[in-house]
Amino acid sequence: MLLRTHLAISLFFALLLFPFVNSKFIFFGMVFIATILPDVDSRFSRIGQKKLSRVLQFFTKHRGIIHSFTFLFGLTLVLVLFFPVFSLGFFLGYGLHLFSDSFTKDGIFPFYPLRVHWGGMIKTGGKSEVSVLVLFVFLDVLLILSYIL
Repeated sequence: MLLRTHLAISLFFALLLFPFVNSKFIFFGMVFIATILPDVDSRFSRIGQKKLSRVLQFFTKHRGIIHSFTFLFGLTLVLVLFFPVFSLGFFLGYGLHLFSDSFTKDGIFPFYPLRVHWGGMIKTGGKSEVSVLVLFVFLDVLLILSYIL
């Protein structure tokens, strides 16, 4: 999926959890950073075009280990142990990115290095993804309005 769709989906779920988190600013920041982070392994993504990302891309392929729940669980465990205030937002943003990508035609290998593939019918950048984007933007606006009103 494209960055804008990932962000719209993550915003929806972050807004749902908003009333239940203590450090709201940190939570939202981590959700959005973690939502962007899995695409560091793609030279076509915004974050993947950074010089540091190019080094990482030499060692990994797009939708490989970085696009796996194995990697997510490992990074979240490190955060829980050393920086617990960041862990929920990180887990939510990164996990939603992976979950969303599992519905695309390219899919993901969720438990890398196992070669089990999860994929769906959504073409990245296609009409079906635009429909998902429009739906989540609509839901985001409704949730924001519900908190304001």
